[in-house]
Amino acid sequence: MIVVDSNVLAYLYLPGEFTAAAETLMERDPDWSAPLLWRSEFRNILVGYLRRGQLTFSQAHALQSEAEDLLKDCEYEVDSRSVLELARDSECSAYDREFVALAMRLGTRLVTMDGKVLRSFPNISAPLAA
Repeated sequence: MIVVDSNVLAYLYLPGEFTAAAETLMERDPDWSAPLLWRSEFRNILVGYLRRGQLTFSQAHALQSEAEDLLKDCEYEVDSRSVLELARDSECSAYDREFVALAMRLGTRLVTMDGKVLRSFPNISAPLAA
């Protein structure tokens, strides 16, 4: 099991530079988890694609549904104290800390392309493209 951030999910579902790496990760380790926050972040990514005319509403809705199916039963509430403690000691956002806190709680790694997270939490995070 691994924790993936919202951008890794976006790379899996939205063709781009890191799509092949996300697909390889899915083949290698298909048991993905995320904090519930991923839903809002992923929706926000989809809205950007909608506004730029890169997706239709139907496509965006279908991608959100597909991603929700992927993470069904693998979404977690994250303890606020843990997030705040992690935020106190690094410059990453509280949003990013939710993914870190979940990876720590589950005793696994967080796969991300976020440079701040990778630098701040090198023992718990791993880059997607590595």
